Amino acid sequence: MKIVNKELIDRFVAKHADSSNAVIRWIELMERAKITSHNELKSVFSSADYVGNSRYVFNIKGNDYRLVAVILFAAGMATVCFIGTHAEYNRVDCLTVLQK
Repeated sequence: MKIVNKELIDRFVAKHADSSNAVIRWIELMERAKITSHNELKSVFSSADYVGNSRYVFNIKGNDYRLVAVILFAAGMATVCFIGTHAEYNRVDCLTVLQK
């Protein structure tokens, strides 16, 4: 799956160095997996939650960080909309958030 908006991830990791290994692992799994459906996504990321509007929430580094991505299965694309701490995540609307 192609990941769009990796710059957002890079900026986040630069500020939260302890997330680096977990974020790299998420990227590797997303890029290597042949995910074409919700069920296949859940088989790779069992804790991922579908929140609507084609958006999924992923726990990063246990539950320290959250990542929201729009997943377009047919296009094979995951667009990162948000990555932040759990506290920051609690202040956003997953259905509309789009960090730049």
